[in-house]
This record gives sequence, structure tokens and C-alpha cells, in this order.
Amino acid sequence: MNTILYDRKPPVARVTINRPEAMNAFDLATARDLGRYLEEFDRDDDLRVAILTGAGDKSFCAGADLKKMHGGSHAGGIAELWDHERQYRLGQRLQVAKPVIAAINGYCLAGGLELALGCDIRIASTTASFGCPEVRWAILHGFGAMRLPRTVPLSVAMEMLLTGERIDARRAHEIGLVSRVVEPAALLPTATQIAERISQNGPLAIKITKELAWRGLYQHPEEALRYYAAVTALLHETEDAKEGPRAFSEKRTPQFKGR
Repeated sequence: MNTILYDRKPPVARVTINRPEAMNAFDLATARDLGRYLEEFDRDDDLRVAILTGAGDKSFCAGADLKKMHGGSHAGGIAELWDHERQYRLGQRLQVAKPVIAAINGYCLAGGLELALGCDIRIASTTASFGCPEVRWAILHGFGAMRLPRTVPLSVAMEMLLTGERIDARRAHEIGLVSRVVEPAALLPTATQIAERISQNGPLAIKITKELAWRGLYQHPEEALRYYAAVTALLHETEDAKEGPRAFSEKRTPQFKGR
């Protein structure tokens, strides 16, 4: 059975973690395959947005498969400093230039929450729940511990990180962890609708806007503004940047080419 399902329907790709029997927890093979397909999506000029979800209706991703990812060859020691494969997923070792929407169905826990935090937009089913329970097992919510306080208020993030307790979809929306909460049957249609709307916009402007937003989380404002000035000058010379205003003045739909 394929641990990742990849459905390519330009301009949108759907990437599905396919281990429902394990609550879509990832082992090393799943992490590698996820990284491979996300990189394939990022290289494909016909694709503009990806939707990331989990198979079934019980879990988006329950994090690492503790039976396989800890202990054994991952029992600790200096070698783990170079254990890139375990981090070969969105938001950690892997970064994707195009927008990724998380369609969160059911459990979004531990590394699954880290995965969702690496996405640009998060939409949740009413059945979704979120948490970082790693401290309960004396392990770390590493990327999430750095990213979560930049996503929700610090006190809320610390309560989640230090207690290991879960929150439901309503609370996740209340604190800004997700942008929408919908009924389970509406989850993928809503994510697809947003993806298609994004795909109608200028692809170069979308990629640069994403880069600016993520840089703004950690970069000094002066450095971010220098980057903005440089990419603006480059973007103004593209065909798309000329097509957009021309289409506006001619009252027609722009035909963007991504160049």
C-alpha cells in the first residue's frame, strides 16, 4: 500500500497521508515519500496549490509512529544530529515555495500538528482536535515549539506545549490556529475552492508573497524590506506583471504564465 497518495489535477494537487490503520502517523518511509511528492509538486509548473490531508475521517496525522520512529536506530546519540530523514517533511527540513493548504480531518497531534504548522492555510473539520503531547512521553515538540508561539498567543501556546492536552476545532479557530471550521463533508470541497481561487492569481506574485510572509516571522524588518525591494524590481519586469494591469484596464480575466 502506498503511504502517500498523490492526485494531480492542475492547477491543484492533493497529497494524502495514507496510513489510516495507524491514524496516519508517519514512519520513515512515509516521511520520505511525503517529502518526495511535495518536492515534485513544487517543481511542476502546471501546479499552483497543494492540499495536504489524511486518509479516512479519524485523523489528519497523529505524528510520528512511536513504535518505529523512536528506539532502535533512533535510540539517541550523536548520530541523530544528522538524522535528516526523520525531519524530511514540510516545515522542517523541507520548504515548499508554493502555497499548501492543510485540510485537517480528525486528530492533528504531535508531528501532525508540526506538519500543519508548516502549511500556509489550515482548515479544520468539526471533528478535528489538536495537541502536542510529546512532553507526556519525555520527547520534544521541536519545530512546533518554535512555530506555535508565532501562530497563536504565547500563553495559549505554552499551555498546549507544557500540558500536552488537546483542544477541539472550535478552540483552534478561536485562537487563530485554523482559519475555518467546516462540517466533515465540506472539508475537501472548501479546501479545493480556496486552492482554485488562489490559482487564479499571478503565480509569481503568490510565491513571492508567501516568501515575504514567512520571512516576516523571523527576519529584521530592514532585511525584509530590502528583500521586498529587490523582488519587486524583478517582478515588475515579468510578463505576468505587465499582463495583470493590462487585463484590468481591458476588463478581462488575466492570462498568467508564471514568467
